[in-house]
Amino acid sequence: MGTSAQQPTTNRNLQSTLLIDRDETIMIDCGEGTQRQMRIIKIPPTKITRLLLTHLHADHIIGIAGLMRSLGANQYTKTLEIYGPRGTKQIYKSLVEDIPGNPRIKVNIHEIKEGEVFTTKHLEVHAKKLNHSITCYGYSIKEKDKLKINTSYLKKYGLTQHPILGTLQKGRDITWEGKKIKVKDATIPVLGKKVTIILDTIYCENAIKLAEDSTTLICESTYSIKDKVIAKEHNHMTAQDAANIAKKSGSKKLILTHFSQRYKSTIELKKEAKKIFTNVTCAEDFMKIKI
Repeated sequence: MGTSAQQPTTNRNLQSTLLIDRDETIMIDCGEGTQRQMRIIKIPPTKITRLLLTHLHADHIIGIAGLMRSLGANQYTKTLEIYGPRGTKQIYKSLVEDIPGNPRIKVNIHEIKEGEVFTTKHLEVHAKKLNHSITCYGYSIKEKDKLKINTSYLKKYGLTQHPILGTLQKGRDITWEGKKIKVKDATIPVLGKKVTIILDTIYCENAIKLAEDSTTLICESTYSIKDKVIAKEHNHMTAQDAANIAKKSGSKKLILTHFSQRYKSTIELKKEAKKIFTNVTCAEDFMKIKI
């Protein structure tokens, strides 16, 4: 929903990404103007179930103030789960509770550490600390692995459709007509898809570890390699840094984002990344990706 770094441009809003999966609508960061972006794509803010904050720099969080008021005005009835680094509770108080017109929606604020952030019926979310000027986390959001019924194997037992197959999918052996059927023979493992989001950091080992085996890696590439000195000074990465993380982590697809406004086009950034990693896309505001 936003792909610019530090300042908005005429065609790029500040940082925000929306991940929609079954009963979860997860927002990652909430830059200025995010609620307007949601109106443009016709997704009501009341759909949001969780908000993940990578860090507390203004260009990633200042949109929270308006978003919360929109939720209040639209009778948001859920409890919004907010996750972020230490200091998130104080920032929320300053942006929302201390300003007249507090929407008084229900929120749970979790100040996180590295490791598991939360799990749901379908998802596992983990965080690792990155290397920026303030505490910053990257997030991996992964579908839980599943077991698919091996129908060709079960045909010899005359078992193709039956409620007992649900027991196999839960990872437990069954007995059918006096014969024991083992999970390892009767099912096929299906690995869950994984999305990793890495923003505002220099190149670091934790970014590679977090992104390991990602289906899609969304990664900051604030600068071109020709501006690598500036990138280092500002604790950001180049497009080549992002590509190296994608390559070393075994990711399948790389989406570059968080672009400095100094670049009128991202063509050169994409070219730089593709020298190292082939499957590269440059993000645009409102771009939709099916994972």
